[in-house]
Amino acid sequence: MALKTFRPLTPSMRFKVLPAFDEITKQKPEKKLVEPLKRTGGRNNRGRLTSRHIGGGHKRKYRIIDFKRHRFGEPATVEAIEYDPNRSARIALIKYADGTKSYILAPNGLSVGAQVMSGPEAPPIMGNALPLSAIPLGTSIHNIEIVPGRGAQIARSAGQQAILNNREGGYALVRLPSGEIRRIHENCLATIGQVGNVDHMNVSSGKAGRSRWLGRRPHVRGMVMNPVDHPMGGGQGKSKGGGGRHHPMSPWGQYSKGYKTRKKYKQSDRFIVSRRKVKK
Repeated sequence: MALKTFRPLTPSMRFKVLPAFDEITKQKPEKKLVEPLKRTGGRNNRGRLTSRHIGGGHKRKYRIIDFKRHRFGEPATVEAIEYDPNRSARIALIKYADGTKSYILAPNGLSVGAQVMSGPEAPPIMGNALPLSAIPLGTSIHNIEIVPGRGAQIARSAGQQAILNNREGGYALVRLPSGEIRRIHENCLATIGQVGNVDHMNVSSGKAGRSRWLGRRPHVRGMVMNPVDHPMGGGQGKSKGGGGRHHPMSPWGQYSKGYKTRKKYKQSDRFIVSRRKVKK
């Protein structure tokens, strides 16, 4: 994926870095593989605002992605690489021998005309989905299941990849993108390769309007609010006595730096071999 920069003819163009979309080969999605996507505005099923700074944005349709890859032993041909407004990764349209089409996440380097397959018999090459028991050690993987048959849940965003380190006692040791090493059942499927659109992290919108197109509303800092609106508010300007020296916290008083939100005793703790943050 390439990025394009602009001549600084206006202030918004000075720092703007956008994707070139040169890998996209099909503009409109497959009609049978999309469904309506209702915008929530950050509100839950009771109408209460539970996620702030969300609203507006361009209308979208949800692309139905095949995260399970359950058609074992059936090769499929990549027909197109498409843009998906609901995720940072690109998606690939694949077609099976019987004419059935589906979407998968497009690995980095996957091109139109390539063959992909899933199942224990599939060769461990880019785009193929295999059980962790059939993948060679040291391989870069993405789109990883946590529970066999549930569908992929780990390493799905642009540029993400995990490394298969070892296997022991029916489990595979996988180094996740965060650095955490986790035991995952060896029957879980994972896709070979790295998620595409690697340069997504280097994109710079350049202007506030582009964020609004994506449905992101202005994010107001707590320090510039009044004390009635935020624990960190108050003071004349950047105050040391008002919100300046106050420990960073959410509007509802929960500490946002250093406070651990994970439950102390959790069932999945036994699957974590090494945490992403080493205790000092």
